[in-house]
Amino acid sequence: MRMTSQGVQELTDRTIGAVHERGDAGLAGSFPIQNTLFSVDPDVVVEPAAEGDVVAAVRFAAAQDLPIRVVATGHGIHADLTGGLLVSTGGLGGVSVDPATRIARVGAGTRWADVIAAGAPHGLLPIAGASGHVGTVGLVAGGGLGPLSASHGAASDYARAFRVVLADGSVVDVDASTHPDLFWALRGGKGPFGVVVSMDVELVPLARLYGGVLFFDAPHIEAALTAWVDWLEHKPADMSTSVANMALPPLPFVPEPLRGRTVLAVRVGYPGSEEDGAAALAPLRAAAPLHLDLVGEMPASAVGSIHNDPEDPGPAWIRGGGLTAFGQDAASRLLELVGPGTDTPFVVTEIRAFGAAWAGDVAGGSAVGGRSAPFSVAHIGPDPTRHDAMAERADAVAASLAGWRAPETNINFVSGAFTAEKAALAWAPEVRERLAGVRREHDPDARFGFPL
Repeated sequence: MRMTSQGVQELTDRTIGAVHERGDAGLAGSFPIQNTLFSVDPDVVVEPAAEGDVVAAVRFAAAQDLPIRVVATGHGIHADLTGGLLVSTGGLGGVSVDPATRIARVGAGTRWADVIAAGAPHGLLPIAGASGHVGTVGLVAGGGLGPLSASHGAASDYARAFRVVLADGSVVDVDASTHPDLFWALRGGKGPFGVVVSMDVELVPLARLYGGVLFFDAPHIEAALTAWVDWLEHKPADMSTSVANMALPPLPFVPEPLRGRTVLAVRVGYPGSEEDGAAALAPLRAAAPLHLDLVGEMPASAVGSIHNDPEDPGPAWIRGGGLTAFGQDAASRLLELVGPGTDTPFVVTEIRAFGAAWAGDVAGGSAVGGRSAPFSVAHIGPDPTRHDAMAERADAVAASLAGWRAPETNINFVSGAFTAEKAALAWAPEVRERLAGVRREHDPDARFGFPL
């Protein structure tokens, strides 16, 4: 069926929030895009102001035979999108916290920073990703790896309930006992099941933590990385960590002490005492001269400062993958390709060590993929003129580390247009088959265009 302007007008009449058709002056500003490499050109955008707007939008898409895509903060757009209906949930924000149950109810458009701020007065913290700027629902949909993964696991492990508009326009409440298969899929299955309008997440009692970043300048990167790899065998099991080789440009937005430098950033997050944290970190501090030492006790609400990811939209070429191990041989190979003196095209090449809590699934299970991979490697580069060089260098790194390539990579680390082939890399066959079954039950026409 061909979409008609009359149909769009009828949709507009049934909604409180704004509706934009292609060609409208307000369409371009009606949805966020974090990665500006990609273009988004939908037929229609709905900015719901209430649950009923989402219901109307989904029923409109079914009547007009349009695919549905959902965006909240724009971090989940990894390829060009053309046509269809886009539901922009930014207007469905809001957080309420029940300190007695430690449950936060969050609207679909809520960022993690808002949940962190709402929990802090009660000494409570959500287990989120590295950046508070990212949307809550999108992160949980893929699992959600953050700076406390070793101690607390995935963000999705703390999702307790969802309210979802299904492909037929019906609204269901979903939890471990009501629609349990859908609940399983919404925690890690990435979303081809409906539009989540709100979510309940359990917060953890954590008011302070020990964390931050150690920076080592270029001449000491090899020694520091060598020490980090050895240290992984002896660190506390609940101390989360990652390292990033950073080739930072000489531009004003880079902090002056790092501007124009190549450094190794060693990040840690630890829910223990300052005394125990400092003792655990002592071997790294002694491994090589420090350029900057930004690790210490901090309010748990400052957890986003550990990674300090940029919040402004911009171009970002990204590629990553899971690793079964990361030892000294792998570290040496990595530095040969992206370390000091290699003219790396990447601003960041990062190795994350996921930790014990990430590796174990929650009671009742979830669809989170990639738990079997204890490490990941990721490359990020903002310069569009070097995309060919980035692809070539990333291929070289992948070939060099092929002996440690994991069979699964968590879906939140899969970049580019999502395809069935990439789905095969994100979940084990039996998980993918179960996800497909949940989809057939709740979205039989594959309205939420996402291959499995």
